[in-house]
Amino acid sequence: MKKILLAEDDATMVSLLTILLGLEGYLVVHLSGENQDIIQLTRDELPDLIILDVFLGEQNGLEVVRKLKGLNDLKNSKVIMTSGMDLGDKCMMAGADDFVQKPYMPVELLEKIRESLSG
Repeated sequence: MKKILLAEDDATMVSLLTILLGLEGYLVVHLSGENQDIIQLTRDELPDLIILDVFLGEQNGLEVVRKLKGLNDLKNSKVIMTSGMDLGDKCMMAGADDFVQKPYMPVELLEKIRESLSG
């Protein structure tokens, strides 16, 4: 079973995605609080994929993905970034593997997840 880490600070979105991804057969873990260290959580959980919001309260998703991709033990982590703003180019330049702009249809996210996990 593939494991997905949700780095999202919107509790409703976390609940919806946890249900959706669970129904699709994924094991879902998520931040316990918006200030939880995403790098350490990634090391602890070793997810197959991270869905990372650009704006996470005190944390900046662009900085997080740069750090992830700059660390030898985490540089191969697959990351799909999300935002309500059109920041796809910035996310890709920071090291994301893909980007989905909110609001998105569940089928769009699932397609991107499948692509990321198969590649």
